[in-house]
Amino acid sequence: MSGDVDTKLRGPTAFELSRKVMDDLELRGMAPTPVNYELWTHYLGHPGGALAQEIERLLGEGETITDTVADSLASTHLPRARLTDQIREAGEKLNRELDAVAVAIKQAQKSSEVYGETLAVAGNDLDARLDPSDVKQLVQTLSAATRIIQRENQSLELRLDASTAEVGRLRDRLEQVRRDASTDALTKLANRKGFDDEIDRVCAQAEIDGAALSLAVIDIDHFKKFNDTWGHQTGDQVLRYVAGVIARMAPQPRFAARYGGEEFAMIFPREETAKVVETLESIRQEVASRQLKRRSTNDDLGTITISSGLAEWRSGDTTDDLVGRADAALYASKHAGRNRVTVADQTSKAA
Repeated sequence: MSGDVDTKLRGPTAFELSRKVMDDLELRGMAPTPVNYELWTHYLGHPGGALAQEIERLLGEGETITDTVADSLASTHLPRARLTDQIREAGEKLNRELDAVAVAIKQAQKSSEVYGETLAVAGNDLDARLDPSDVKQLVQTLSAATRIIQRENQSLELRLDASTAEVGRLRDRLEQVRRDASTDALTKLANRKGFDDEIDRVCAQAEIDGAALSLAVIDIDHFKKFNDTWGHQTGDQVLRYVAGVIARMAPQPRFAARYGGEEFAMIFPREETAKVVETLESIRQEVASRQLKRRSTNDDLGTITISSGLAEWRSGDTTDDLVGRADAALYASKHAGRNRVTVADQTSKAA
């Protein structure tokens, strides 16, 4: 969990805090959804934390805590706790399945031992001279023992089949948890954690095979001013719009992420710089070509523009080297007037 959120809530008792949370949600006209309840528990239980300060800021600006805003707050401030709980739950289920399988296997082993002893006794009896009635009894004993071991084996097979299916479901659940932990709730692109994991991976691969690799950092121009003018809900609408344009231009093996705030990042493995610049120009032109309207009131918001900085991988680079050059190129785009793509160490490409 983020260090900004204190898991050991101070002040009121759990019961008092629960009532306070429900009363405050009702007062604000907010549905007591699991996300809202969790956010408000931390907000009211730890008023000095970063989450509480951010909620106070939003409320102070007259913002409504919509489901989208709540998801974004939870993604920023609560993901580790949620991830830990989900992994713990899946792990406990997996342990229960493994325990059940172990019991079934132990029972099958015991039955096999009994069956083996029965066969051994039968073998000894056959060595002796038996009259027909004794042979008949021996055959009946072996038949009964065989039926028992068959039932045990069938039971074990069914138990293993059921466990295999359950383990498959748990594996899928953990994979979904992993994806959720690396996904930005607002834009549905990868979040910063997802980006950090991917950039480390592709940089290590580039160092091994020497293949081309480029990183672009993209920033929405004057976004703070836009947010201050139209509010965070409309700002979120713009973030989703830009993210949608970027996502369409980022099929695998390309990778797109919300880098932070109004910044995005795109990774381009094994592509020539000219092709990457062409893609960034296409994104820039598409974003700038649309006349935006406020969804709630249909107010004309005008157009927005983006600036980009692009850096190419160099042998011996660290991840920080590559990110640093891309950031510097983005700054150059901003300094040159915005709404353009700049390649690190090259002349900027103006709109």
